[in-house]
Amino acid sequence: MARSSSESSAAARREGAPGGQPGKGGADESPANRWWVLVVIGVAQLMVILDATIVNIALPSAQQALGFSDGDRQWVVTAYALAFGSLLLFGGRLADLVGRKRIFLIGLVGFAAASAIGGAAPSFEILIMARALQGAFGAILAPAALSLLTTTFTDAKERAKAFGIYGAIAGAGAAVGLLLGGILTEYLDWRWCLYVNLLFAVVAFLGGMRLLRPGAPADRPSLDIPGTLLVSGGLFCVVYGFSNAERHQWGATSTWGFLLASAVLLAAFVWWQRRAEHPLLPMRVVGDRDRGASFLAMFLSGAGMFGVFLFLTYYLQRTLGYSPVKTGLAFLPMVALLVCASVITTNVLVPRLGAKPIVPTGMLLAGGAMAWLTALDAHSTYAAHVMPPLLLLGLGLGLIFATAMNIATAGVRAHDAGVASAMVNTSQQVGGSVGTSLLNTLATSAATHYLVGRRPSPAAVSQAQLHSYSVAYWWAAGFFAFGFVVTFLLFRPGPPRIAEAPGTEESPSPAVP
Repeated sequence: MARSSSESSAAARREGAPGGQPGKGGADESPANRWWVLVVIGVAQLMVILDATIVNIALPSAQQALGFSDGDRQWVVTAYALAFGSLLLFGGRLADLVGRKRIFLIGLVGFAAASAIGGAAPSFEILIMARALQGAFGAILAPAALSLLTTTFTDAKERAKAFGIYGAIAGAGAAVGLLLGGILTEYLDWRWCLYVNLLFAVVAFLGGMRLLRPGAPADRPSLDIPGTLLVSGGLFCVVYGFSNAERHQWGATSTWGFLLASAVLLAAFVWWQRRAEHPLLPMRVVGDRDRGASFLAMFLSGAGMFGVFLFLTYYLQRTLGYSPVKTGLAFLPMVALLVCASVITTNVLVPRLGAKPIVPTGMLLAGGAMAWLTALDAHSTYAAHVMPPLLLLGLGLGLIFATAMNIATAGVRAHDAGVASAMVNTSQQVGGSVGTSLLNTLATSAATHYLVGRRPSPAAVSQAQLHSYSVAYWWAAGFFAFGFVVTFLLFRPGPPRIAEAPGTEESPSPAVP
């Protein structure tokens, strides 16, 4: 028994936890250390999430400074999304194979360096290169952060609290990015929307160096090169295909060709994973009903959430005349409720009720909020018409995110924690990319059709914009309605099964830092 306890403690240290037996508090681990680890991970995750939106508000200023066209402007966002979305699974498996602490720190340094290059970019081409590098390093940083959280918090109560906070960060990060982007652009310079990442990265790096334990995998299997190429290519094609639909019609070869290629590559990836000796994404990770439902929940809620941030930002600035800072502040009540709902859900509701009533209810609330937003017009006010549906959306997303993240990573083997975490990030990121591109295409078409047969006066153009936003909100409501059906059917009823500590599921597995 003494030998077993010693081996367990050593395995926990190699996992990159602060030390001692996971969730128990060993001799060299104080409970406070685990929560400081959460702070470090939260700072890194916030940096990655908010970078998906912080640059949006800075785009007009960056365009004026660097002189690129309206057609090229979307590449500042798309370059990040393409690299991030297509490399996430590879990044997750890299954390499992090389070591989570090592990959976490490499990701931080790379992300900071790419941000510095982008902030100092003298030309459009350098800016796009920097955004792609940001996405690539973010793709190895985000899964490492979530897998460190998974292996650090294995006690059920502590895990619930940690994932409640982490889920709140993941859900609120995009809105925080809008606020921070507005403040930096209005009072400093658009380049600070990139430079600010250096502050986040330095804090997270110093904390990670101090708190995370070094280690090396006890048994390092070979990287699944064919699987990596297939899934990275497939995810690249699906994100690029939908992004391309914003600029070209759905019938364009550059749109449906990439979407068809993505379907073929991803199908080939699934086929290969069933035969590979060391698969990039073991089917046991996605085969569980609750995990599968959680991944789908993240995908569909990501598609709807990023859509509302985009179109409500347009509405607040173009229709109501809000400044960038005021636009960011308008989202804060939603963020506050999302944070509260996330923490309460994972600590109180999920342990008693399970995910089945929680996530579908969140989908219904978020869908209702989207339908409510369709009533906005040129005479709406913030307090009476904008804030109430935003609060309802924050409540719905708070029920979804923390619950889905917790269930998706519970009970996975230690050497699968990175790739399971990557699937969570991949689901949300690809969902957001697909949702934003699809909703933007539908909204643009709706505005064009609205003006057919009408004189393009300023009033008609303004009404066409409002109509296009309404169409986008209805489609986003449809995403959440579909999410309600899927999660209600897939999630098992009753409280969640007690998750086994990483590395103990099915059979002993090698420890990975």
